[in-house]
Amino acid sequence: MDIRKIGNTSLAVTQFGFGGAAIGGLYRECTRDAAIKTLQTAWDAGLRYFDTAPFYGFGLSERRTGDFLRAKPRETYVLSTKVGRLLRPVPEDQVPDYSYVNPLPFTVDYDYSYDGIMRSFAFSYARLGLNKVDILFVHDIGAYTHGAEKNAVYLRQLLDSGMRALEELKASGAISAYGLGVNEVEVCLEVIARGPIDCILLAGRYSLLDRSAERGLLEACRKHNISLVIGGVFNSGILATGPVPGANFDYGPASDDVLTRVRAMQDIAEANSIPLAAAAIQFPLREPVVANVLIGTAKPASLTRNLELLSVKVPEAVYAAAAPFTIR
Repeated sequence: MDIRKIGNTSLAVTQFGFGGAAIGGLYRECTRDAAIKTLQTAWDAGLRYFDTAPFYGFGLSERRTGDFLRAKPRETYVLSTKVGRLLRPVPEDQVPDYSYVNPLPFTVDYDYSYDGIMRSFAFSYARLGLNKVDILFVHDIGAYTHGAEKNAVYLRQLLDSGMRALEELKASGAISAYGLGVNEVEVCLEVIARGPIDCILLAGRYSLLDRSAERGLLEACRKHNISLVIGGVFNSGILATGPVPGANFDYGPASDDVLTRVRAMQDIAEANSIPLAAAAIQFPLREPVVANVLIGTAKPASLTRNLELLSVKVPEAVYAAAAPFTIR
């Protein structure tokens, strides 16, 4: 599997990686056995970049990812996790519903300050059971998650002191790179304007369907040598399922407008005798600043099916024909 560098760092990642939300029970329960089997399938396929977060199953994903990677030689993989949320134990009947099924008994408190980031990082070490994390992403900063008013407070925390924590962790060698892990373009541009970062995990905003990243972010990444890791390549499912009844886009039911756009894209793919999902999973890596595309699932068979899409030759004409139907 091809390797791509992360920004100006010495890190390099396989061009496809494993996203750990699903093994934390996102939308449906995932047993520990299923999680480990899925991680092993990813490893056997050559994936050597693994991304997780405290938020995924309220610690469940980090624990499972660490359990799996602990037996692997440390120099053979790259690991990222996230900061911005602190886990706090609560009674089982007070565990919040963030679409994780049977998560661990915690709630989450947002904290993007120096102390919050340092505490979160230390707690991640304990959950992972590992003594090295390669990349640290600031998770879900931005108005998309918090709304404008609350985000102004959290962004000030990050810019006033949180970034200093990340800089210190990198300078000490505790991490090799840091950046943002978000679902929106605007906050990326705002943070880039305030200081350098190494990479951005951008979910759902540089896909075959949603090209929001083309509104300035790609150019900024090229200028500052910031690498993109792309999550949500199927836009919550619709680029994998097609415009079927009940198809999801951006974490909810797809609108009629989105269904119409995807239907047009599916017709283009079928006219070229390829699956729409193949065009979707291969699309981001056509852009040189994209270092990695994350594939997230909790089923070995689903992961294998997605990886098989990589061998489908997608004509460039498919991307050109699909462009008028994209969201920008």
